[in-house]
Amino acid sequence: MLMALIGLGLGIIMGLFFPYNIPVVYSAYLSVAILAALDSVFGGIRASLENSFNSNIFITGFFGNAILAASLAYIGDRLGVPIYLAAVVAFGTRLFQNFAVIRRHVFKTHRETTK
Repeated sequence: MLMALIGLGLGIIMGLFFPYNIPVVYSAYLSVAILAALDSVFGGIRASLENSFNSNIFITGFFGNAILAASLAYIGDRLGVPIYLAAVVAFGTRLFQNFAVIRRHVFKTHRETTK
């Protein structure tokens, strides 16, 4: 946990001192890739709380989801069809579902420790 917080802090500091602008052309690809990566992160947190976390599944899902989402955005862009919206809906739905499960788990644990 400490390493994660240190990495988060370093990432924030680097982002503040070394800003990087993404070209508008790539914004759709990057946005769905970030959404897919966030879905994997929240899925990893959920799996950790349920004691079923597997690092191999997390890493392959993290990169696989991001690459798949960016590829869908690219293919849709080439075809002139906004296919990236399918990735936004799918990963957005899963993100909110994972967040709901995490929230319920935290409140359930908090309620049990205060009794």
